[in-house]
Amino acid sequence: MGKILVIQTAFIGDAVLTLPMIQKLKEFFPGSQVDVLAIPLTAEIFKASPDVGSVIVMDKKGEHKSFFSLIKLSKQIHDKEYERIYSPHRSFRSAFIVLQSGVRDTFGFSNSSLKHVYKNIIEYRLDHHEVQRNLDLIDFKYSGENWRILPKVLIAQDIKEKIKCLLIDNGIKESFAVVAPGSAWNTKKYPIEYYESVVSFLRSKCSVILLGGAGDKEICSRLSEKFGNVITFAGLLNLVESIELLKRAEILISNDSAPTHLGMCADIPVLTIYCSTVDDFGFYPYNSKSRYLSYDDLACKPCGIHGFDKCPISTFACGYELKPESVISKIEEMLSYEG
Repeated sequence: MGKILVIQTAFIGDAVLTLPMIQKLKEFFPGSQVDVLAIPLTAEIFKASPDVGSVIVMDKKGEHKSFFSLIKLSKQIHDKEYERIYSPHRSFRSAFIVLQSGVRDTFGFSNSSLKHVYKNIIEYRLDHHEVQRNLDLIDFKYSGENWRILPKVLIAQDIKEKIKCLLIDNGIKESFAVVAPGSAWNTKKYPIEYYESVVSFLRSKCSVILLGGAGDKEICSRLSEKFGNVITFAGLLNLVESIELLKRAEILISNDSAPTHLGMCADIPVLTIYCSTVDDFGFYPYNSKSRYLSYDDLACKPCGIHGFDKCPISTFACGYELKPESVISKIEEMLSYEG
């Protein structure tokens, strides 16, 4: 069997949830090389997968922003002579690349842009988890719970040593919890004053580390300064380093955002807090150790599939009605803490 290309140029969570599909593809076609077309932000995730051959980087905001550069990239992919293309990503760019690829067996979703570009069109099931939808794309016949395939990444020894030393240098010698209070969307962020209550509780049980990307530095710094002895690693770790940190954690508390999916890679207990979004969108943590919380008794929820910079009706009831006592109770239940 020849080479296969997977097109996934979406963001971190989508990239992580594509890994189970790639793992199964490699099982289906053990002699094939499975390559991935990804954005710079997620390339390291795919490079760390033991089932990915090579990663082609498409910089949609830089090198490949223009239509001319997209044509040039499409030609490069055409010249690689792939035998199959699977595209979980549903954008015009992805469809255009498929159209120009010269590949005969192509697979895309029914809600993809230019869907008729694909030879095989697979129904996009809104009632399925994203992992199930991606498995549908490769015709994996799951039943019951066997779709709950954990994403696999390989952690290099130097990264393991870096995280070990980082923890020691910060005086963390025993168990710790990780809190990821940020998100690219403000209406996905559980109120910071509620996170203060959650962090205060966790500090009575173990050490606490705050985690996030460069854009989360401000919110993490506010929490860190509030308590003094709460450490923030926001913006200091790449994705694979973050997964290694999470592998050592007792629990992760996260919004409906990228850290939830990194916690899945680490296979630890993850508690995901939903504000403006809902679990029905299909991006909830699905390992047996994880749970999620959401206040759904609202006519306005969900207000959008991603989120907004501010609440459209200025109440942010989806966040404020989910009291920190409920979050703390769920943490106690997950970790068998005594109240």
